Amino acid sequence: MGFFDKFKLTKLREGLQKSHDEFVRKINRIFYQSRKIDDELMSEIEETLLLSDVGVSTTERIMAHLVEEMQFKKWSEASQLRDELRKQLSEAIYNPLSQNGVANDHQVSAKPHVIMVIGVNGVGKTTTIGKLAFNYRNDGKRVIIGAADTFRAAANQQLEVWAERAGVDIVQQHPGADPSAVAYDTLQSAIGKDADVVLIDTAGRLHNKQNLMAELEKMTRVMRKLSPDVPHEILLVLDATTGQNALQQAREFTKVTPITGIVLTKLDGTAKGGIVIALTNELRVPVRYIGVGEKIGDLQPFDSEEFAKAMFGDAMFQTEEEAV
Repeated sequence: MGFFDKFKLTKLREGLQKSHDEFVRKINRIFYQSRKIDDELMSEIEETLLLSDVGVSTTERIMAHLVEEMQFKKWSEASQLRDELRKQLSEAIYNPLSQNGVANDHQVSAKPHVIMVIGVNGVGKTTTIGKLAFNYRNDGKRVIIGAADTFRAAANQQLEVWAERAGVDIVQQHPGADPSAVAYDTLQSAIGKDADVVLIDTAGRLHNKQNLMAELEKMTRVMRKLSPDVPHEILLVLDATTGQNALQQAREFTKVTPITGIVLTKLDGTAKGGIVIALTNELRVPVRYIGVGEKIGDLQPFDSEEFAKAMFGDAMFQTEEEAV
């Protein structure tokens, strides 16, 4: 592991410290020395998973598996469930679009590679676009941002600041302009400048799904006059600190448009990192990036194995004496 990889792992562990500490505290309380398996123990495990935002359906599946294993292997000690629980949690956050647990980072399927970024206002969408642009530029790619969230007065100004920080170009028009026109101009500029990546900001609204769907469809239709296969990705930005509300937002957005990946921001600000498990399992949509800090380099490709280690740590492997 190189220096940069170690640095990213350290940032991930720091970012998930709240979630890690809360989960470890609860697990240690459950798996104390010489405890026997009983209904109370199983209820406490289930409650811990739910309170960590693992999600109802995923929790039910994990609990059913634990009961099946316990009965088949005739387990009676709580410690016998510990490793099986960790295994189930690790498997539950497997990313279907990953290689060896790591989300494919900065891969481009075409030139220019067009990414539409969606999400409600306040989740960190503008910040995410700036950080994505920074990551792609650091990977040697030429990036252009399209400021197509023309309905929010401050959106263009904020995006312009982030584009400057990231060192990339931005295409924007006056407030209230047609978002499709901005998307078209951005793609046209990218083609003319031989850019590698186009990041299109969109309006942060979900209260009127019909209008949002029509807007996104129009943006796609207009851009396809220039390139028939765009967009290549549609990333949904969610705020991890909102917990189950983020899951509900994801459900609603998947009804409106085909999401290809999720960006989960502000993971460093929550003690309920289990929301990652709920999103990947209940929606079958991969988490592509996670935000573990406010700096421009703090948006990381999602690594399911490292996330499991940072989230759950060695709590599942502690000796009975250590867990007391």
